[in-house]
Amino acid sequence: MPSTAVEHISYDEATRELHVTYVGGATYTYYGVPKQLYAAFREVRSKGQFVNQFVKNRYDYRKHAA
Repeated sequence: MPSTAVEHISYDEATRELHVTYVGGATYTYYGVPKQLYAAFREVRSKGQFVNQFVKNRYDYRKHAA
């Protein structure tokens, strides 16, 4: 079942950057994210709940221009 909040996620293991594109098009890069967190993120059913609980307000981030 697709997420109603998160459209796409990807991860750069070398830089430990998590890339999240939200429904609506906003894209963020979160820095210093452990690989294990990305692996868990991929497996959960509720991507929106996961990102709110374990990513937002825990990692430095940058919002990309649309």
